[in-house]
Amino acid sequence: MVKTVKSLLEDANAAVPRVTLAEAKRLMAEQGAVIIDVRDAPELEKMGRIPGSHHIPRGMLEFRADPASPYYNPELKPDQPVLLHCASGGRSALAGQRLQEMGYTQVFNIGGFKDWVEAGGEIEEPVDQGM
Repeated sequence: MVKTVKSLLEDANAAVPRVTLAEAKRLMAEQGAVIIDVRDAPELEKMGRIPGSHHIPRGMLEFRADPASPYYNPELKPDQPVLLHCASGGRSALAGQRLQEMGYTQVFNIGGFKDWVEAGGEIEEPVDQGM
């Protein structure tokens, strides 16, 4: 059966639990959860970022998440809680499902950057690029 973006997102959203700002903060404080921002670099430059988050663009996630890869990011550990976000929640859901397939056991979607901001989460403002 051919999958569509809609069906892929439905599957990912069903597999990866969505958490609130309060739940995300609790996971960070109590379990050392790491926040992964899967947006593209221009999005971070334009909108800012969550303090302490690690930027791994969606297209590089598998390479950064696999300990056997030369591009592995040691901030990612399969047994550590991982909180993912993108701009609106779709890419982070897909990324979370992929991490689960790769053996990550505690993967959560905090949705979009806008959700974090609207819930009152702290952000680092974008860098002024000047003129």
